[in-house]
Amino acid sequence: MNKPGIADKTSGRGISRRNFIKVLGGGVAVVLTWTDLNGLSRSLSAKPDEGSIAAWIHIHENGKISVFTGKVEVGQNIRTSLAQVVAEELAVPVDSIDMIMGDTMLTPYDRGTYGSLTTPQMGPKLRKAAASLREALAGMAAEQWKVDKQAVQAKDGRITHAGKSLGYAELTKGKKIVLPVNEQAALTPADKWTVAGTAVPKVNGRSFVTGKHQYVSDMAVPGMVYGKILRAPANGASLVSADVTKAKISSAVTIVQEDDFIGVTAPDPQTAANALAKIDARWNTTPQPSRAEIFTYLKNNSEQRDRGESKQEAARQAFSTAPVQLRQNFEIQYIAHVPLEPRAALAVWEDGKLTVWTGTQRPFGVQEELARVFSMSKDNVRVIMPDTGSGYGGKHSGEAAVEAARLAKKTGKPVKVVWTREEEFKWAYLRPGGLIEAAASAGRDGRLTSWEFHNYNSGSAGIDTPYETGVEHIQFHPSKTPLKQGSYRGLAATANIFAIESVMDDLARSLQRDPLEFRLLNLKDERLKNVLQTAATKFGWKEKKKAGHGYGIACGFVKNSYIAMCAEVTYDPSAEQLKVLRLTAAYDCGAIINPLHLENQVMGCILQGLGGALFEEIDFIDGRILNPSLSTYRVPRFADIPPLDIVLIDRKDLPSAGAGETPIVGIAPAIRNAIVDATGIKLHALPLIPQGLRKTT
Repeated sequence: MNKPGIADKTSGRGISRRNFIKVLGGGVAVVLTWTDLNGLSRSLSAKPDEGSIAAWIHIHENGKISVFTGKVEVGQNIRTSLAQVVAEELAVPVDSIDMIMGDTMLTPYDRGTYGSLTTPQMGPKLRKAAASLREALAGMAAEQWKVDKQAVQAKDGRITHAGKSLGYAELTKGKKIVLPVNEQAALTPADKWTVAGTAVPKVNGRSFVTGKHQYVSDMAVPGMVYGKILRAPANGASLVSADVTKAKISSAVTIVQEDDFIGVTAPDPQTAANALAKIDARWNTTPQPSRAEIFTYLKNNSEQRDRGESKQEAARQAFSTAPVQLRQNFEIQYIAHVPLEPRAALAVWEDGKLTVWTGTQRPFGVQEELARVFSMSKDNVRVIMPDTGSGYGGKHSGEAAVEAARLAKKTGKPVKVVWTREEEFKWAYLRPGGLIEAAASAGRDGRLTSWEFHNYNSGSAGIDTPYETGVEHIQFHPSKTPLKQGSYRGLAATANIFAIESVMDDLARSLQRDPLEFRLLNLKDERLKNVLQTAATKFGWKEKKKAGHGYGIACGFVKNSYIAMCAEVTYDPSAEQLKVLRLTAAYDCGAIINPLHLENQVMGCILQGLGGALFEEIDFIDGRILNPSLSTYRVPRFADIPPLDIVLIDRKDLPSAGAGETPIVGIAPAIRNAIVDATGIKLHALPLIPQGLRKTT
């Protein structure tokens, strides 16, 4: 097998990005071999300037344009939308853009792809670089033609004036574009977009459809072996002893043992798994809370001290005198990310340098993690992230990368580690479980008079109510957790907004007010009011309701974007069957860069949220995950998906916001409120269905 070249973005171990830019200047080499790049790295040492145009954009001698970003593609189609905004500012077709993403050697440092930050932060940064480059090219052409720069025009990858024309590659050939990014460079306003704002197809979609795209689990290099890791039977267990003698089932099997880290390598995955199964390990386990007692545990092991005691006292005083009062606890189960592609990594050591290909949302974070583990400079660690099969906030860490690198270092061979689905369930981190305590009150006029809200462990994202509440006290209480937990799509907003919107609906019913009108009465945020009214109109909220059907509405604001959802359900008590009949969503994330991909993002969020709303939950006892497979852990299936209407509100007067998280927060409360409408049963836990449709107080 030939070692890959720079064209496929999986090669070049050894050369640093700063050397790469220094050598290539204004023109970029199309192909450099692995050996070429290693040779270059020994003689060059210029420091990169990430404030320069060259740090972000290069023009090839054949006219193609390479754009560099540390952001990564995990199925959100950001490769396409970032290419669109650059193409817009450079006045070139999208197919002339080659996005080089998530490579710690080639791309500028980036904290990671999370928090819906790519569109609002990286998009403007690349737009500025592209606009600066466009101005620089215009200036070069104007100087060559001895005309005023304002008289020339950029179009279709060329600078033109009075019948004369020069291609970008003609202008940059043999020259370095080392000018700084011009923060004052004029950007194309959204209402003038011709490339951005359109439904450009996924730029590399064909490679996925045809199977040409190489996921990490598909990749191979000469001499590669496969690794498997010995794992504890439960969270909190410690290794007492391990007899690895029987694991040596063939001469091709290598056993690696470093303190509590034990792994095996073999020429194929099955042999590695068979060898691992022969290890006789003894473990010490400690008692851990189970799912049945988790919410008591989270509260008892939380930070109990209240901040803002005066606000809390004021909220409680207003609550005590209000004519309409509601006090309710909400329980949120731990759930798994269930990415299509489990964790995987391929590690290669050469001349004291480490290269790892892995699916991660934080390539530079994994680079730093590897540097710490092996006590080496991160300049000698390269992490490459090929487009990966989803993350949902679950791939911030580098477990598989570290495991593959440890095995590769000991064996002296390239090693690939691919987690099984069971390992992904048991040893990847989860969305945190949480307990929420809420108390709210209103006057007879329908206006909120008090709001008290405590979240234990789940998190603070989305915890602030968007409603005008009179007096309020809101607090997140960190807690000790028995399971490994971390980031998840929407973070804790899925839990907090579920509780907020459930409280709002129940208060509306107590006041015998329409849930939509009650929300609008207590809102000042015009964008949130607009998505509510848009969703309600599309759904037909004011139309005559069908007997036996339930109708629910909910809304939320996260990451500077707005979602509102309506749901219709029906419940057959004789069969104890609940059916979600249809969903309607209205979404506002500012100016829309790609309406097709935005609709797909909103749809993906809603369908993922459907699982967390209805049936997803991790079952556990004494640190052991009891449902670590897709046959025992329920995710949405095609039969679960109802008709879905999505209305996208294009606000060209506002900056574009990220859309990867906010749409997930509306579905659970909308369905819950529809269930209340259909049955009178108020559910206060996620997921909704496993607890059954039973009467609660």
